[in-house]
Amino acid sequence: MTEPMKKILLAEDEDSVRSFLSRALQRAGYEVISCPDGDTAILALDQGPYDLLLTDIVMPGADGIEVAKRAAQIQPDLKIMFITGFAAVALNAQKASPNAKVLEKPVHLREIVTEVERLIAA
Repeated sequence: MTEPMKKILLAEDEDSVRSFLSRALQRAGYEVISCPDGDTAILALDQGPYDLLLTDIVMPGADGIEVAKRAAQIQPDLKIMFITGFAAVALNAQKASPNAKVLEKPVHLREIVTEVERLIAA
């Protein structure tokens, strides 16, 4: 019997980045629920449980930190990975979710897929 597909909630407001990440993670064998902003991602938490929340931090509406806090309330063991282009924001994310992984943009696709695999396997 094959293991069920791992499920990732992806929140990224940049269309090109979101579709690029979504395709890459699907090719790597993950089910991806893709959201264009934090508010949509918070609503999508009801479709869980998820194996990983992969979220940009700076987005319109609810930011990635708010999404992560809500996700942790619903699913306390959820693994979280933030992506950001802002170093100062990365430090705040680390304080808000100490167990989260923070990747700074620009980040290579292979690095994201590798980190996702490492985090989910942990």
